[in-house]
Amino acid sequence: MDALHQEIESRSFLVPEKVPLERWIALGVFTVSLLYLGLFRSYTSIDPDEGIILQGAQRILEGQVLYRDFFSYFTPGSYYFLALIFKIFESSLVVARTVLVIYGGLFSVFTYLMARRVCSRGFALFAAYLVTLTCLPWRFLVLHNWDSTLCACAAVYCGIRFLESRGVGLILTLGRFASLTFLFEQSKGGGLILGIGLGYVILWKLDQGRVQFVRKHWIALAVGFFWPFVLTFAYFAAQNALSTMISDWFWPFWHYSGVNRVPYGYQSWSGILSQGSLQPGALFGDVVAILAMSPTLLLPALPIVGVILGLYWFLQARRRRLKLVKAAYYIFTCSIIAGLLPSIVMARANVIHFVYLTPLLYLVLAWIMDGRDIRGSRESSFWFLANIGVFLAFTAIGMAFLTAGNTARTTLETRRGTLRVSRKDSVVSFTQANVAAGSEILVYPYLPLYYFLTATSCPTRFDYLQPGMHTHAQQEEAIREISAAGTPVVLWEFGFAEKIPNTWPNTPLRYIWDTPVADYIASEYHSCKVLKSAAGWRFLYMVRNGLQCPGVSSKSLNR
Repeated sequence: MDALHQEIESRSFLVPEKVPLERWIALGVFTVSLLYLGLFRSYTSIDPDEGIILQGAQRILEGQVLYRDFFSYFTPGSYYFLALIFKIFESSLVVARTVLVIYGGLFSVFTYLMARRVCSRGFALFAAYLVTLTCLPWRFLVLHNWDSTLCACAAVYCGIRFLESRGVGLILTLGRFASLTFLFEQSKGGGLILGIGLGYVILWKLDQGRVQFVRKHWIALAVGFFWPFVLTFAYFAAQNALSTMISDWFWPFWHYSGVNRVPYGYQSWSGILSQGSLQPGALFGDVVAILAMSPTLLLPALPIVGVILGLYWFLQARRRRLKLVKAAYYIFTCSIIAGLLPSIVMARANVIHFVYLTPLLYLVLAWIMDGRDIRGSRESSFWFLANIGVFLAFTAIGMAFLTAGNTARTTLETRRGTLRVSRKDSVVSFTQANVAAGSEILVYPYLPLYYFLTATSCPTRFDYLQPGMHTHAQQEEAIREISAAGTPVVLWEFGFAEKIPNTWPNTPLRYIWDTPVADYIASEYHSCKVLKSAAGWRFLYMVRNGLQCPGVSSKSLNR
């Protein structure tokens, strides 16, 4: 590692943490990101996915144990972390979203510090600008994906810092964040571990053994990596949930991937337009819409480009055309991207899952736009125009997200705080008016956020039941639990099947119509009122046969 240290000291490679001005800039980036992302905290489109972790954390606060008392195929990190946040502060969506705001600031700082090592200050700031403008705002939801992304970024940062300083504490922290990434999301964690191993092996081969671990490094890495797993396994073993936990971790291999498999880079073009911020039709509207949606085409290409660039820089380093310190940075970072790519492809390769990696993927964009280590790139006549195009495209989509969130003026009063929505949500208001907090209701098939917002709970182990993904055995188990609990109220999204062709196009048709829980609801409950969510989806407010509808006249049933 002597050669590496000499190059760092010769300033051929900037370590921004050592420069006071760069530290102040990083602090400024963090502050601006916090202020900007704070604009999104109270806006919600009532996205189905957001309620999974929120309601799971609430169950834990009420004394339930993940896997033993309720089902999840995620690793446990997000549930228990959010439960801790709620325990310290309060159970509200705005509290959970405040954590996201802090994540966003850290993402922007990470991207700036990583890009600044090899890019000019202007392009490093531009990469941080992209992260602030489009990373979290693309999907400003409380999800395990963002928790795992933060841990993965921390691991990458520690890995790069270890190459620069060989500190034992850094390799210990690297191992810790690698294991935490897995414990927040197993697919991303597995990809990260693969990428770290690949990167260090390639660097060891490239530097003929000088980039190597001594005994203290191996010990620190092992301790950092294994202690979170030891604590996790010990806790769930003590709760008689260890075997169930392991079974649930592997559940996605047999059930999730099939239904969620989509073509590489799959996207719903209606996703951005449905927010109401882009209205194609006129010539100007068409141009803006196309410009704003173009990043959805670019994002899936970035990891592939990153892998190609990693190979390019490896060859450049072997030919002595690229200094070792830069080669180490590029190869390690590109190896991480290469390791993470299969985790997306094997799970769900839609554009949203690339968005979750934008703090890393925008580094690839910064390298290309800066171009100083890509031979001939700056001489290209398209280089300047391409950079302008990237700036305009990502700014356009960022403004679309900002407009969607900040033109919403309808207030939604929930038991978990006051929120802003784009239009009235009668599901929450009607349910809260007629169902007491703490009561059990069934929201079927897939919108657990309503449990959280109305402070109600699900009578089954399954906070949602997606047709084609959850098995018949799980649906039958849910029916037994609903029947035993005598659940009085059901919120049934009867048009859910309309979402399946666009969102889960690989779902077998037989599962759309063969739904035991839906059949049970239809036979055991009767409809009282049609309600609409803020996203425009219709729900039937239903009560068990023999119970009276809550103050609903016969005329209102036909509205």
